[in-house]
Amino acid sequence: MDSKEEDCLVGEYFVQRKVLDELCLDEVAQKGTWSTKPTLGERVKESLRCSVPRLKHTLLCWIPVLSWLPHYSFRENIIGDMISGASVGIMHLPQGMAYALLASLRPIYGLYSSLYPVLVYFIFGTSRHISIGTFAVISIMIGSVTERLAPNSEFVGNVTNGTLDKDKQDEVRVQIACTLTVLTGIFQLLLGVVKFGFVVTYLSEPLIRGYTTGSACHVCVSQLKYLFGVEPDRFTGPLSLIYTLLNICGLLPQTKIPELVVSLVALAVLIAVKEISECYKQKLPLPIPIELIVIIGATVISHFCGLPSEYSIDVVGEIPSGLVAPRAPDFSWFPQVIGDAFAIAIVGYAINISLGKTFALKHGYKVDSNQELVALGLSNTVGGFFQCYSVTSSLSRSLIQESTGCKTQVAGLFSSVIVLVTILKIGALFEDLPKAVLSTIVFANLKGMFKQFMDVPLLWKTNKVDLLVWLVTFTSTILLNLDLGLAVSVGFSMLTVIFRGQLPRYSILGHVSGTELYLDTETYKEAKEIPGIKIFRTSTTIFYTNAEMYLEALQDKSGIEIGKMLTAKKKRDAKLKRKQEKVKRTAKKEAKKQEKAVSRMSNGTSSKMKWEMSEGKTSTGLQGQSQGNPVPVALTDIYNNDLSKGQVNVAFQPDPAMLDSDSDTGCHGDDSITQVSPDCDEESGGACGSRTHSIILDVTATSFVDTVTVKTLKNIFRDFGEIDVDIYLAGCQACVVEQLETAAFFSDTIPKSRLFVTVHDAVLRILKKMRQTDLIPDVYCSSTKM
Repeated sequence: MDSKEEDCLVGEYFVQRKVLDELCLDEVAQKGTWSTKPTLGERVKESLRCSVPRLKHTLLCWIPVLSWLPHYSFRENIIGDMISGASVGIMHLPQGMAYALLASLRPIYGLYSSLYPVLVYFIFGTSRHISIGTFAVISIMIGSVTERLAPNSEFVGNVTNGTLDKDKQDEVRVQIACTLTVLTGIFQLLLGVVKFGFVVTYLSEPLIRGYTTGSACHVCVSQLKYLFGVEPDRFTGPLSLIYTLLNICGLLPQTKIPELVVSLVALAVLIAVKEISECYKQKLPLPIPIELIVIIGATVISHFCGLPSEYSIDVVGEIPSGLVAPRAPDFSWFPQVIGDAFAIAIVGYAINISLGKTFALKHGYKVDSNQELVALGLSNTVGGFFQCYSVTSSLSRSLIQESTGCKTQVAGLFSSVIVLVTILKIGALFEDLPKAVLSTIVFANLKGMFKQFMDVPLLWKTNKVDLLVWLVTFTSTILLNLDLGLAVSVGFSMLTVIFRGQLPRYSILGHVSGTELYLDTETYKEAKEIPGIKIFRTSTTIFYTNAEMYLEALQDKSGIEIGKMLTAKKKRDAKLKRKQEKVKRTAKKEAKKQEKAVSRMSNGTSSKMKWEMSEGKTSTGLQGQSQGNPVPVALTDIYNNDLSKGQVNVAFQPDPAMLDSDSDTGCHGDDSITQVSPDCDEESGGACGSRTHSIILDVTATSFVDTVTVKTLKNIFRDFGEIDVDIYLAGCQACVVEQLETAAFFSDTIPKSRLFVTVHDAVLRILKKMRQTDLIPDVYCSSTKM
């Protein structure tokens, strides 16, 4: 095997492994294993050795339970996890059954959704304190899809008496919910695999809180029919919530009094006990499981008092015991639910990661955003095959899990055991449970979401833009439903980011005496401008959307209007050229007159002839001077007269002898400060007072540059250079400098010597060059003395 074939084999091998681990190569080199270039066999052997820890690391990253479960401390954690898991498991029972009604499904599917996804998250999740399972907002989003695709009108068996085939309808709705859940999980898995966890950062906290508050209103309206025992019409599309609410109000005369009484009693008990539990939570070892107590009490009363038969109260009905076999979803529904699946995937992940990071920050551990996407996606994908609907973390259950001493994800196992026992043995006992009681549980658990209305006065005081995002999100969610409302909210939130980038704050900085600080002169009175130097700062990145505004703000803040000054310069140059041509013509005429005079007086006296000849030499010399020198002697008086009238800026015609000989800087010499300052007349557009000879652009806030930014900066250097104003850059980040180099920004006209790490460095360099170091304190002047 020659060296070429060997290199080909190595290349094929490392295409599979990507690249040989550099750390391993360095380790081997340091140990001195290879004294010469390694052979193919040695490299393959070493790569295999290095791939074992890499494989282990990858496995632990994708399956986090393998990293922490072997080190689980029973002595320290088991008691807290058992108590916490039991408390959360008890809460899973009423909430699972109640939230299933929001999804327009039977309560048993809510219990399924509280079992399988929790087990999957135990294996793949990274948060120790969140409780995965049913959630009101996700449930109502699922319910809007199931009711839209499987309405009551399609399952009326007998047109004459309007009998509804509930069994067939439930079967179809379960298929839709499971299909939607699987597709939601696939979206979350794909986003997690491609490391797209940062997508949730575009959903700001005001947006999420406004959206969940609007969703809580949808949840409330959807449960009013159970409280009053009425059957409102179903509305879809924008304003459906308003139409539904109006329809329920029109049906209030048909309210079933027994169901209303059951609802009010259950709601009063729930609210009262929850308030008592909140007041004495420091003294109570465990929260009072009032939801479970109400469910048991209502079921017992309903069964022994015959409420379903005597008063026609709507109850849960048959709850099958045992687990169901996995079943593949109906993929034919995918095209109809793809939009809803993506919206549920984003909303569910946003709620999940926000709670996970909150608890992680409080207890000092890390939550992996991308792994959370994978864990939630697997929970939904696997759960969809076991007749579960989409899940996420619940705020109320997570707070209970954290406050009761949870240490690890093992608490989820204990809660799953309680749910499993209920499904296998106890579920059938709740068949006589009134649906109105489940609705009151939903109402009671929405208290935390409705408290988010207090965000409005808080945001009014702190941030008006975030308040606008909150209000637009809430309003669009109420009026346009959950799917369109989310799209409009995200779009509006992006617009606020764009507008903020379009409306940055521009400022002129001044030096704070005795420090190296340079602050906004409009905000800080102690910051004083340095004569002749303008320090210009922007609060945001310069890119194509605000580059033009950046240039306009620079001219406005510096008092130098480039357009007017360049126009005035061209006018003065044109005027000077006309005067020069006029002088030339006058000189020619004088020369001709002298020649004619000489020819006419050729017979005169020799003394007179000599005198005329000397006058002719003088005229000829004047003509030659006008041809070789752009500023003739006769023009000096014109300059002086125009200058005294304030019409000519001699700075536009600098003396070549005063130019800086240093080719690196490309600036004017140290004596350029003595040139005449720009005029104050209206034509020049210049500022009165001391002449601005240098401008420092503080680009600390700029994190990247695009082609428009590079072009704008080049134009600034060129245009200001034409009016003898030097431009400097300060505070460029390393990545920005690399991008400027790649874009060929630096050249002979824009050397790197114009680039400074800090504003203070640039100021010291300018003052030393202009020999004006007395303008800042002596403690800084000493640093400029070489």
